Amino acid sequence: MAAGRGGGRHGVMVALLLLAALTPASAASAAALPLVINTWAFRTAAETAWKVLESGGSELDAVERGCSQCEIDQCDGSVGYGGSPDESGETTLDAMIMDGNTMEVGAVADLRRVKNAIGVARKVIEYTKHTLLVGESASLFAVRMGFPYEDLTTQKSLSLYSEWLNQSCQPNYWKNVVPDSSKSCGPYKRREEVTYKEEHTSSQRSMVVIGESGTVASGTSTNGAIHKLPGRVGDSPIAGAGSYADSTAGGAAATGDGDIMMRFLPSYQAVEYMRMGTDPTVACQKVISRIQKYAPKFFGAIICANTTGSYGAACNKIPGFTKFHFMVSSPLLSRPTEQVVDCI
Repeated sequence: MAAGRGGGRHGVMVALLLLAALTPASAASAAALPLVINTWAFRTAAETAWKVLESGGSELDAVERGCSQCEIDQCDGSVGYGGSPDESGETTLDAMIMDGNTMEVGAVADLRRVKNAIGVARKVIEYTKHTLLVGESASLFAVRMGFPYEDLTTQKSLSLYSEWLNQSCQPNYWKNVVPDSSKSCGPYKRREEVTYKEEHTSSQRSMVVIGESGTVASGTSTNGAIHKLPGRVGDSPIAGAGSYADSTAGGAAATGDGDIMMRFLPSYQAVEYMRMGTDPTVACQKVISRIQKYAPKFFGAIICANTTGSYGAACNKIPGFTKFHFMVSSPLLSRPTEQVVDCI
């Protein structure tokens, strides 16, 4: 991820979105199952998810373990503890996991002091009738489920926060406030006249897994946009935005500027395109093109895979981001393999 407004790759995808089951490098891909795909070139996450499938684990197991590996590895600084401190210097986590057979979703947002966000998200499915838990209540739930409280701050995240303060809190996510947020740390208050200025924010990491029988599962994990306002939640924990899984059609996952991409439910839209028979690569491209009409300079990418094992990917071309890298594991490959697609 190149340096950018939100941190992480282009300030986007500041989340782990391990998509097990979707991500090609060209317009067409050979179909084979099972399939594991994750956004960005996180090899250990892909290897972990693939090993779970090889050992007889379920698709949900593979997604959870793959995303969890990225949380442990602090993939690119945009997943897990010790990255993307918010305006107050605190690292918080978002995660989501989805079962494409039952359409159950478990998600947590603004999770504090608990490192294994994807694990907590799965417990939401297993032990509650809810879909999304947030903030301190999510942390309390995690402790009841046996997860320990741990400090998510590291020397690196403290350093990032200190450097940001020393640069007059630049960049930040405020607009239409006084004092001028482009020159000051505030505190801010609203001003009377409102003008619009387009800004780039960040996003998450995802994974989609498709089993031998075509069963689909997807998951995401992220520490959000760096220097975000406390309480901000991006697309990662939102079903249909960060990722989506439906064993009758396929799976998809998005990464990038979560504040923009979540407005279009790109993962859900991609799966619906595939349900209508659209090739996965074309489905990904159609989703990107739709967002381009409203936000031509947005940073983002998406991976798509159908239940036969065909997969594809697409990304929005902007300065500094012309190609999208992702990992694919399938019986046709001798090992998890990094692939690349040109942005449109």
